[in-house]
Amino acid sequence: MSRQAVPTARQRAAECINEEVKRRLGGLHSAKCILYSVDFLLILTNTMHKVATEVEARVRIPLLHIADITARRVLADGKKTVGLLGTKYTMEQDFYRARLEAQGLKVLVPEERDRGFVNTVIFQELCLGRIVDESRAKYRRIISDLIERGADSIVLGCTEIGLLVKREDSSVPIFDTTLLHAQGAVEFALSQQS
Repeated sequence: MSRQAVPTARQRAAECINEEVKRRLGGLHSAKCILYSVDFLLILTNTMHKVATEVEARVRIPLLHIADITARRVLADGKKTVGLLGTKYTMEQDFYRARLEAQGLKVLVPEERDRGFVNTVIFQELCLGRIVDESRAKYRRIISDLIERGADSIVLGCTEIGLLVKREDSSVPIFDTTLLHAQGAVEFALSQQS
């Protein structure tokens, strides 16, 4: 992950966590206790879950895996075939896809040329804070292709994609993993307090 992307990913995840705490507990509560908690661990980017197994083996607290939280939500919404967008690592390697598939989801990824484009936009635009309308249009076409191939939902498997792709960019539900991970973290933290 690029040095420039780390603050963006962290900030977006923190904003999502704070919004979820506010939604659940009201406007005067802070997510600080969740962000600094040692009761569980979050890896705040999808691609860095590549090392999740190694991290889980070395810690004694739960790691809330972003793909597990996402899969549970997708399945709870009655979806079975996801179109996965993310970095090339996330789309092509098993560390993420296998986690979704292990929970019963079928995972479709864009064709090779489109995977390259998705990856390039992430690292050369979104990680640098650049939102380009032409890229959004191409992402919409890629999403449409995934839907034509059978995707009943789209998983935004990169922290930054949610900056570019919105609900209105797809004719099927979009699952923003950053938001889902934040909601899962808040839910877990609040369940531990009772």
